[in-house]
Amino acid sequence: MTDPGQLWDHPNPHILRTRVTARDIDGLNHTNNAVYVKWCEQVAWSHSVALGLDLQRYRQLDRAMAITHSEYHYLQASREGEEVTIGTWIMDWDRKLSMTRRFQVIRVDDGATLLRASMRFTCIELSTGKPRRLPREFIAGYGPAVLSEQSQMAGK
Repeated sequence: MTDPGQLWDHPNPHILRTRVTARDIDGLNHTNNAVYVKWCEQVAWSHSVALGLDLQRYRQLDRAMAITHSEYHYLQASREGEEVTIGTWIMDWDRKLSMTRRFQVIRVDDGATLLRASMRFTCIELSTGKPRRLPREFIAGYGPAVLSEQSQMAGK
């Protein structure tokens, strides 16, 4: 078993751990690509909740962070029974409208990185679906979690 703490692309990820189940496997006998997308969404939500910005808070503020672009690089396959750790970081934001998250999926047994991904989010008004400035509650919640340029360089 490898300690993923030394394998992350960047320091201090917010992480979730899961085990690949039979339901995750596709016709090629490996984890379906859509499952990785689901894991990335789950760890992003978990991170938001940990920062005090859950769905209820989004609704109260009539704001949400909506995915506007995503990119996935599938590097290796995972199979049923394998344990994986999914990490996320908020890499940058403009403090006005948008932010970028990065993701990394590591297989616990051998420390192999299975996936690297990124998602660009834009703040929207829930009632209209239109882009809106980040409310101060989002700046206060997400702001401390944004990696500084210095810590990004240390992770490379």
